[in-house]
Amino acid sequence: MANRHPSAIKRARQNVQRHKRNAALRSALRTAVKRVVAAVEQTDVTEARAELPQAVRALGKASTKGIVHKNYVARKISRLTRQVNALEAT
Repeated sequence: MANRHPSAIKRARQNVQRHKRNAALRSALRTAVKRVVAAVEQTDVTEARAELPQAVRALGKASTKGIVHKNYVARKISRLTRQVNALEAT
């Protein structure tokens, strides 16, 4: 077995930490989106209106940190906003 270079050991350590951080951010993102979807499904206008900005913020942060693609974020924000607006119109 070849000897591992110190920089390779450090990169492996960094990758573990980044993986943990990315997993936590991705999980928080999904939870925020699910809260909006659940409020829309229950036709709770006030809850949906309150949760939407938090979901948009979480999506934006995930995009800037490279967790998700920017087009995914734009599409998700657009769809959630349309659902909440349609809920308010009814």
